[in-house]
Amino acid sequence: MTARPDFEFRTAHACKYENNNPRCVEVATNVPGTVAVRNSTTGATVEFTTVEWTDFLTGAKLGEFDSAV
Repeated sequence: MTARPDFEFRTAHACKYENNNPRCVEVATNVPGTVAVRNSTTGATVEFTTVEWTDFLTGAKLGEFDSAV
């Protein structure tokens, strides 16, 4: 069994990461075939395949997740 490399998380430039209010979503794409998303507050991580992540981004750009307010 080969060891999987550690995720290298990054935060969007638009994120206002402040020490007293660290509420950013962090994404790691350095592991082939996997995209990891981490909550900077809790450290909880969710993993997606690259296909799932691409489909999500496409849907977000098309407004599929916009709330009907």
